[in-house]
Amino acid sequence: MAPARFVAGMLLAAIGCVLSVAADNPTTPSPQPFVWQKAHATFYGGADASDTMGGACGYGNLFSEGYGTRTAALSTVLFNDGAACGQCYKIACDRKRADPLFCKPGVTVTVTATNFCPPNDALPNDNGGWCNPPRPHFDMAQPAWEKIGVYKGGIIPIMYQRVPCMKRGGVRFVINGHEYFNLVLVSNVAAAGSIKSMDVKTSDSDEWMPMARNWGANWHSLANLTGKMLSFRLTNSDGHTLVFNDVVPKGWNFGQSFASKLQF
Repeated sequence: MAPARFVAGMLLAAIGCVLSVAADNPTTPSPQPFVWQKAHATFYGGADASDTMGGACGYGNLFSEGYGTRTAALSTVLFNDGAACGQCYKIACDRKRADPLFCKPGVTVTVTATNFCPPNDALPNDNGGWCNPPRPHFDMAQPAWEKIGVYKGGIIPIMYQRVPCMKRGGVRFVINGHEYFNLVLVSNVAAAGSIKSMDVKTSDSDEWMPMARNWGANWHSLANLTGKMLSFRLTNSDGHTLVFNDVVPKGWNFGQSFASKLQF
């Protein structure tokens, strides 16, 4: 019995050592799995989605930027002052709550958040004020909505969940503004889809300068960056960081677009 007690003691000591090391070196918790949640969805923009262009995220022409017609405007609680721009959502008609005449069961569609659905305080939340707080609501581009709903329905109850964004190519940057006001649009972001923080560094400096969200997916810097080679550091909403070294060449002009080779 003595050898058995000795072995057991050694095992307990080893386990204690492992637990001690783990306590001294905490690991990042695994992200929570995406879960289905309830909301409602309407549609806008016309059968060709031509009236969905632009929007509160600032992506401009959604076709040339790669977002196409599978997009949505989010209500206040989901839009989160632009922090949700670029996020992707899988949506299905909720057949348990929907009128079966207006629901296409067994079908899902994935959309990207590109716009804001403003509240309408003049109408009640359950009768026209669909995007009023605290309602989660998706005003989807019509072609995307018609994947899951029948046109005559107008509004349907849905189930939705956040999903990783799938993108082709690298993250893109467009620089607008003027001297001492640089407005950088960040688009084509995969994985989380949305950006939590952004920094800029010039080729003649070793210091990263924080940028601030100006509106939607546009971030600004008040430093004089005109014509200098620029690097960007992005942290997405999942906490992952990428550095885009010298992605903007020396001598750039406002209005230019720059595509990177890096992607989340």
